[in-house]
Amino acid sequence: MTGKIESRLAELGVTLTEAPAPAANYVPYVQSGNLVFISGQISQGPDGLITGKLGADVSLDDGAAAARSCAISLLAQLKAACGGDLDRMTRVVKLTGFVNSTPDFTDQPKVINGASDFLVEALGDAGRHSRSAVSAGALPFNVAVEIEGIFEIA
Repeated sequence: MTGKIESRLAELGVTLTEAPAPAANYVPYVQSGNLVFISGQISQGPDGLITGKLGADVSLDDGAAAARSCAISLLAQLKAACGGDLDRMTRVVKLTGFVNSTPDFTDQPKVINGASDFLVEALGDAGRHSRSAVSAGALPFNVAVEIEGIFEIA
């Protein structure tokens, strides 16, 4: 049976895939008490990785879409951490977003809004969170965005 959160995602046209496997020597998430710390999720879509540099070859809108894809991957990891029951999530606590950008690009918050806006749209008030949005001169595999998250679960 599909839970409340996954039903809402379906209304938004989002189906969670299997949680992406780690690309190096780390675990995808760690639970400590009622908090789940999810490792950085990189921007990817149905056609593969979303790559490029904001301020050079990636538009602000495409960057926000890349951030949204990271938020979807965060929820897939959270679902795995919750044993398949995404409704155990009680709130998004914090996101840290990294934007592959040129030195003169200053709209990192607008890029990471792609993730923040999606989580609020999908989760309502439980999706509201604290956040950092920072520039990176390069990201793994030349992805446009990477986002890590902290979630509270019941």
